Amino acid sequence: DTRVLRARWTSCDREAHVTDRKSAQACEGKDMAMAAALRGARNKGMDGARRLLSTQTLPDLPYDYNALEPYISAEIMQLHHAKHHQTYVNNFNALAEQYTDAEAKGDVAKMIAMQSGIKFNGGGHVNHSIFWKNLCPANQFEPPTGKLASAIEESFGGLDALQKKFNPAAAAVQGSGWAWLALHPESKKLQVVTTSNQDPCSTTGHIPLLGVDVWEHAYYLQYKNVRPDYLKAVWNVVNWKDVAERFEKATA
Repeated sequence: DTRVLRARWTSCDREAHVTDRKSAQACEGKDMAMAAALRGARNKGMDGARRLLSTQTLPDLPYDYNALEPYISAEIMQLHHAKHHQTYVNNFNALAEQYTDAEAKGDVAKMIAMQSGIKFNGGGHVNHSIFWKNLCPANQFEPPTGKLASAIEESFGGLDALQKKFNPAAAAVQGSGWAWLALHPESKKLQVVTTSNQDPCSTTGHIPLLGVDVWEHAYYLQYKNVRPDYLKAVWNVVNWKDVAERFEKATA
């Protein structure tokens, strides 16, 4: 910490009236060492800031683009993953670099101006990274079991009842956004929540378990503007094993 280093720096007792050459040389060497330590502390702090905004990468899908057919087409999956998600990653990385530079310069106004872009693109990356793992090929589909199935039964009255609550909420999202099966961290109850644009589920105070993208790019090429048909179909490719793992972790 540079403040601690400065507090320890007594300028080599310059105020004690150094008179001999040996003491003066020692003083100069001590000054130089302290200056180097201060530079190192500042650089270490900068490196830490850069690590906090580390470069993000597009995650690989755990299945092929055509693996979710006929419920979600290969064309949609390829565009959605390789184009849309990649764009969120690229934009977030560019903004993160600019934010780090602005922070280093103390440009608070610029830092504030970039907040919405970081939230939007960072949220897009976070949300889609969950979404891909929440899905699986139809031939690997298995309904929820164990503790997750019990929690769904307790919170909604069963899987069918969950879908009847989830689908209307997702269909009612105005414009673009997401619908989530989420855990309330205090009550430990499952709830259906929605978010606008690319706002992460965490912005609602909930822990995301299952997210469904209701942006038109997630379904329009196949389902046109009939979002309810897409929502009905997506339940056939939900990876309940992944959802159960998230539930176990959130309730541990």
